[in-house]
Amino acid sequence: MPEVRYLKAVNQALYDAMEVDDSVFVIGEDVAAAGGPFKATRGLLERFGPGRVYDAPIAEAVIAGVAVGAAMTGMRPVAEIMFMDFITLAMDQIVNQAAKARSMFGGQASLPLVIRAPHGGGLNAGPQHSQCLEAWFAHVPGLKVVCPANAADAYGLIRSAIDDPDPVIVVENKTLYAAKSELPDDPQAVPIGKATISRPGRDVTVVTYGAMVREALTAADQLTIEGVDIEVLDLRSIQPWDEAMVVSSLARTHRLVVAHEAVEAFGVGAEVVARMADVGFDELDAPIIRVGAPFAPTPFAKSLEAAYRPDASDIVRAVRRTLA
Repeated sequence: MPEVRYLKAVNQALYDAMEVDDSVFVIGEDVAAAGGPFKATRGLLERFGPGRVYDAPIAEAVIAGVAVGAAMTGMRPVAEIMFMDFITLAMDQIVNQAAKARSMFGGQASLPLVIRAPHGGGLNAGPQHSQCLEAWFAHVPGLKVVCPANAADAYGLIRSAIDDPDPVIVVENKTLYAAKSELPDDPQAVPIGKATISRPGRDVTVVTYGAMVREALTAADQLTIEGVDIEVLDLRSIQPWDEAMVVSSLARTHRLVVAHEAVEAFGVGAEVVARMADVGFDELDAPIIRVGAPFAPTPFAKSLEAAYRPDASDIVRAVRRTLA
């Protein structure tokens, strides 16, 4: 299969969805003529015109509000928030309106809304442009949250999100945009809520998602030299998440590490650990270890950010701890 950049897969998913469904449109800051701040919407204005690719003012509440209203009328908006940090300005529209619409209208209202939001560090962009806030939205009933780790999943999860009748938050790690990985000539949708085994193994299960999948695979390569065989499980979907596949993997390895770039405290990993300590307790031969960022804002300085962000070396240390 050909290799393409993650960003190209995002762009192709939007393009293909707009080709087959006239109700799909894109809205966000600089998404039209500029092609988006990261060029994810490049070429869409030229192909589909200003009636379906809307530049919005620097007002995230407006972007989300327009998208929610349009979705309630039967359109399928894809709203881009330039940095996930700024999604805070649209919390009422997303959490109180989009997530609750089906319940507020007695199940009669469908809200096929997608919000794309780049997260994570690695660009030395500092504490207001580097946060990983996916756990906030995974905590809200009515929202679905996905975080693809490669080009094929970026394409497939975006297509599934656009087709979904309920609001979906698509979280994209900025450091992955330039990364290349395989994308079939005829890419397919990826089911929301279904994890995948990125690397099979027998000794320790590492559950992760997004950019940390790459770090987990690097850690697995390093530990192979020590005779340790890691199974890397990519959640892909954070809400709903594939609890059954995690339990199945744990039943093979009997040890578990959960890793994410987000702050460790009260994160996605905490939920996975809590559930496995319950439904997977009989399979555990050692304590579960979490890997995440420290409880502090993301530093600006390159050296400090590198120390702040969890990476393969942190996963290696966690695996050694659970094997000790």
